Amino acid sequence: MADTTTTLQNLKDLVEQFTKERDWQQFHTPKNVSMDIVGEAAELMEFFYWCESKESFEIVEKNRQKVEHEVADVAFTLLNFCNRTGIDLTKAFTEKMKLNAQKYPIELCKGKSDKYTLYQALKKVNPE
Repeated sequence: MADTTTTLQNLKDLVEQFTKERDWQQFHTPKNVSMDIVGEAAELMEFFYWCESKESFEIVEKNRQKVEHEVADVAFTLLNFCNRTGIDLTKAFTEKMKLNAQKYPIELCKGKSDKYTLYQALKKVNPE
């Protein structure tokens, strides 16, 4: 399987089959799975504790398979959350991207990493 040939539904079905075969759905409440998402994300972050940003790319390359496995755990848990709660991830993702495009317009955000509200950004462009 590869990203170019696999749908989200294919992955959600794999997650569903895996959890059903183990009779785990009973434990997978939104509360529990949301907490598991954080736990799995923290395991991914462990690779990068106390490193410089540029060094993080080297860490990925040195630990590629382990990093990929942690990414897969995060994805599994997120897809499991979507299965348990009936969330259409593609729909939710595309709706959120539209909101992000409004919140972070290219002309105000391109090449910048500082945090701001849209109101603050507009005031910088059009001071009163």
